[in-house]
Amino acid sequence: MIQDFEAKLNQLQHKHQQLLSRANEPVESTNGIYQRYRFPVLTAEHAPLNWRYDFNPESNPFLMERIGVNGVFNAGAIKWNNKYLMVARVEGVDRKSFFAVAESLNGVDNFKFWEYPVTMPETDEPDTNVYDIRLTGHEDGWIYGLFCTERRDPSAPAYDQSMAVAACGIARTKDMVNWERLPDLQTRSAQQRNVVLHPDFVEGKYAFYTRPQDSFIEAGTGGGIGFGLCDDITHPVIDQEVIIDNKNYHTVYEAKNGQGPAPIKTEKGWLHLAHGVRNTAAGLRYVLYMFMTDLNDLTKVIYKPAGYFLAPEGEERVGDVSNVVFCNGWIKDDDGTVYIYYASSDTRMHVAVSTVDKLVDYVMNTPADGFRSATSVQSIYKLIDHNKQAALVQE
Repeated sequence: MIQDFEAKLNQLQHKHQQLLSRANEPVESTNGIYQRYRFPVLTAEHAPLNWRYDFNPESNPFLMERIGVNGVFNAGAIKWNNKYLMVARVEGVDRKSFFAVAESLNGVDNFKFWEYPVTMPETDEPDTNVYDIRLTGHEDGWIYGLFCTERRDPSAPAYDQSMAVAACGIARTKDMVNWERLPDLQTRSAQQRNVVLHPDFVEGKYAFYTRPQDSFIEAGTGGGIGFGLCDDITHPVIDQEVIIDNKNYHTVYEAKNGQGPAPIKTEKGWLHLAHGVRNTAAGLRYVLYMFMTDLNDLTKVIYKPAGYFLAPEGEERVGDVSNVVFCNGWIKDDDGTVYIYYASSDTRMHVAVSTVDKLVDYVMNTPADGFRSATSVQSIYKLIDHNKQAALVQE
């Protein structure tokens, strides 16, 4: 029995090590904007074996998995001590999510989780579930993590165990290990999701991108990417939210939209990556889109390409919640390379690599949405004529 146990354990460890050390490889790119990679960078199978298995043959003679992991997705990201870190949402088979840090030397493969998951302190009102953390290295010297904290709706009747309230939890750290929990963000909105901290002070205040909504699932009369200021992040209260990027009929963001990671500052403006949601006969479809805001007026959108920037493809379309891509973490390197960490179908993490120059070009020079079929055709006509003119010049 002991020999059989050890043989199974050796096989399990060997397979796990092969996964962790597997080299990633770029796939053929056709749009010129970013480079996808063949393999997911984090999956449930990447979770350390000693998080999941009891290695003692006396207490686990059949080498059963004792604590199951359902998915690893929706990770915040940051460059830390010359390593690429993702703080992933790890969801157990019990449906509870927690945060765990995985690191890589090159940003595209060989991500390995740290020894222990993150111990996230609770407030006086304990979280039932925490997820989808956004990381911001702030001008004040702290690294902040803003995440969704979910609790059962206190007004729900006993027979309804699905009603929930979503709010923005806030924590900060200086070493990515020890986290200080601050009070949850307070706004005038009934619920909040997808809240992101801007990296710089604005008028001497902390600036937040918000997503007000009426209920746990539906944006309702809320929705849109909001913007608000607060004086003291240790007492985070936003008195006024201004919608800077709204929902729009018959677009990829007609049902809901929300800020992804914190924006990247460029010479032309602030680059934003967001998710847009529309309803289909097969359910909600999540895609990513981009826009740019003014350097001096963060509420002013100056460029916004039509349609989606990245949508689920192939195997990315299948998972726990299918037909979804979601991003709440990207990293800009000193050389201008941008690593975009996105999840597919609430199941796994991927990476797409671009550059600041490419993303700025994409946002500034891709036609905006005219919101009618006729204007879409006009954009194609304009491009055809432009190419004809370019061909004449070359002759």
